[in-house]
Amino acid sequence: MRRLIIEEPNSAAALWSRRLAIFAFAVAAIGVGLARAAPNDVMAGLSVLGAAFLVACVALLFAATGAVVIWRTGRGGLSHVIGAVLLAMLLLGFPAYLAVQSIRLPLMNDISTDLADPPAFSRSSAALAARGPLTPSDVPETTREEQRRAYPDIQPVILDLEADEAYRLTQQAVAALGWRLVDQTRPGGRSGIGRIDAIDRTLVMGFPDDVTIRIRPLAGQTRIDIRSASRFGRHDFGQNARRIRRFALELQTQLDAR
Repeated sequence: MRRLIIEEPNSAAALWSRRLAIFAFAVAAIGVGLARAAPNDVMAGLSVLGAAFLVACVALLFAATGAVVIWRTGRGGLSHVIGAVLLAMLLLGFPAYLAVQSIRLPLMNDISTDLADPPAFSRSSAALAARGPLTPSDVPETTREEQRRAYPDIQPVILDLEADEAYRLTQQAVAALGWRLVDQTRPGGRSGIGRIDAIDRTLVMGFPDDVTIRIRPLAGQTRIDIRSASRFGRHDFGQNARRIRRFALELQTQLDAR
């Protein structure tokens, strides 16, 4: 004798939680793509990304509702709830990380290895054309003191090389990091100082950040100072300090490969 097995219907809230979580990921992808396609139009990409985070929050609410319905009625859809929660939490992990960084780190978006005399950004026609009207301004001394406390490891790099050799090594490090070179001046002339200006992009949104490197000859050595500044926003969430650390590490890699 055959037995008729009647499956419990899935919770509608559970189904919608998964759909909304997937939709949130799609909207987030559009926001990131929009930000990378138009890096100077910050609000367009951020607005779409913000909408994606809002949809992810709504998906979590539906997942919670679905879980309650499943618990009380025995309906199906638990896998949908779990999937929605995982997707939504994965997406919301990015703003959560930024929130933690904003609390942990000082409010600043310009980091330099030289606090007393930060390298100045080039104002050549090529550099201005690459940056537009957004040349980073001077940073107040009080802000520099906050950097000293927050990033004590951000220090100048001293190389036991002549200035020309250090300049070529710096060029190789910039190329290896994939930064876009916008201006460069070889060491020499009256001041003897060399300079390299470049543009890097943030990992997720692809926002352009400005970098300048100063190569200063010393007695039998060369001092390299780097300054990294975010073009948008008042808080860099530690991005500029990480960029300077990557540069110092890459410079050491290039030096070891000689």
